[in-house]
Amino acid sequence: MTKIGIGNDHAGVELKREITQHLQDQGYEVWNYGTDTEESCSYSDYGKKVAKAVISGEVEKGILICGTGIGISLAANKVKGIRAAVCSEPCSARLSKQHNNTNILAFGARIIGPEMAKMIVDEWLAAEFQGGRHQERVDLLMAIEEE
Repeated sequence: MTKIGIGNDHAGVELKREITQHLQDQGYEVWNYGTDTEESCSYSDYGKKVAKAVISGEVEKGILICGTGIGISLAANKVKGIRAAVCSEPCSARLSKQHNNTNILAFGARIIGPEMAKMIVDEWLAAEFQGGRHQERVDLLMAIEEE
């Protein structure tokens, strides 16, 4: 069973619940690293938690939700080895996996609704990294962390 870590700030509480149920209905094991309250909090804490869980192997993939998806993905991308992408529609989610081998997907609860979020998640999870010339580019991207 694939383990997926999900994290969110106060803006993503309700959407996290819907996405968690959607994933569980498909047989995924979902680990909650986010807040369960709408009390204002910092997205950076939750982006970091999910990123660290992915890098450590505690979970295989991550999903992040904040108001726009941008702040929480920026936090996750500060963790060495993370390739998090903000996606607001299914095509970019699929391509982020196929071309960039993303290990975290992010989106904004104030940007997209639950049905679109489910389509984005499904497309991202179904996609596979294509390797080849894309592997060379991902290697170059990851080399930046060593500079």
